[in-house]
Amino acid sequence: MIDLSPPTPATCGRCGTELAAHALACPKCASLVHRERLQELAALARKATAANDRVLARTFWEQALDLVPGHSQQYDEISSRVAALADPVAGDPAPDAGGGGRWWKPGVGIGATIALLLVSKLKFLLLGLTKLSTVVSMFGFIGVYWSIYGWPLAFGIAGAIYIHEMGHVAMLRRLGIRADAPLFIPGVGALVMLRQPVTNPVDNARVGLAGPVWGLGATVAAWLLYLASGTRVWLAIAEISGFLNLFNLTPIWQLDGSRGFDALSRFERAIVLGAIVTALVLTDVPMLWIVGAVAVYRTFWSKAGPGHTPTTLTFVGLVFALSWFARTLH
Repeated sequence: MIDLSPPTPATCGRCGTELAAHALACPKCASLVHRERLQELAALARKATAANDRVLARTFWEQALDLVPGHSQQYDEISSRVAALADPVAGDPAPDAGGGGRWWKPGVGIGATIALLLVSKLKFLLLGLTKLSTVVSMFGFIGVYWSIYGWPLAFGIAGAIYIHEMGHVAMLRRLGIRADAPLFIPGVGALVMLRQPVTNPVDNARVGLAGPVWGLGATVAAWLLYLASGTRVWLAIAEISGFLNLFNLTPIWQLDGSRGFDALSRFERAIVLGAIVTALVLTDVPMLWIVGAVAVYRTFWSKAGPGHTPTTLTFVGLVFALSWFARTLH
C-alpha cells in the first residue's frame, strides 16, 4: 500500500471518534484529520509567496491539497490558490505584439511547464516504488521486454506504464479510496487493485481517465526528450506510450475508457464518438477502429450515465492527443 500522507491517528483529536485508515476528515464532527500539518504547509506556502518563490509556494499548496477531502470548501480554496500561482506574475513582460518573437519560445514554455509538473510529482512517483511487489513485478516485466526489444525500450515502456498507473493511484488517494500499489504483468501491462469499491460513476470516471492523463504526460515528456536529444528511442517510447494509452480508452470491460463512459450521458457519448471518428480521419490510426466500434455499441445500446461535462472534454482531448502520438507507430 502506497501511503504518502502523514500517519492517520486512531481517533479524532476533537471528538474522539475512531478513524478509518487514510481518512481525511472525521465522519462525526467533520474535523480535518491532518489539521496541524495543513497549518504547517499553509505557513510554508505563505512564507515562500512572501519571498516571491511561486514555484515552492505552489508545491506546498499542492501537498496540502492531498490532505483535504475532495468536493470540500477547503479543497476548493486550496485549488484556487494553486491555480492563482500558476498564472503569470503581474508586471511580467508582455508578448511581442509585432510577432517578432523567436519560434522556440512556445516550446520552452511547454517544456518548463512539464518539467515543473514532473518535479512536483517526483516524490510521489519515487515513493510508489517502495512497495516490493511493484518493484519485483516491474523488473520481471522489464526482463521480458529487454530480451525482445533491448533495455532502453524495455525501461522506457515500463516507466510510461508505471506513470499511467500512478495516475490512478493519485486520483484514488485524492478521493480517499484505498488501493494497492501497481502490479506489472508481462503481456498485459499493469493494474491497481482497489480495496474498496467506487460506487459514484463520476468518481469512477475520474479514476479511470487519470491514468491516460498521466500517461499522456509521460508521452509528451518522452517526445520532448527526443526533440532535445535526437535519440530515436525516445520517439519510439512516446509513440508506444501514446498507443497503449489510446488502447486503454476503449470503453469495454475494466479498461479506463469504460470507466469514463459510465459517467457520460448518451449525448456526451455521441460527442466522444464523433471525436474518435474525426481522429481516425485525421490520423488513420487503426486502433481507433476498435475504440470506435465499441463506442458505437456503448453509445446506442448500453445504459447511459448521469452525464459529466469535464469527463467528456477530458475524453475528447485524450483521443486527439494520444492519436497524434500513435499515428506513426509501425
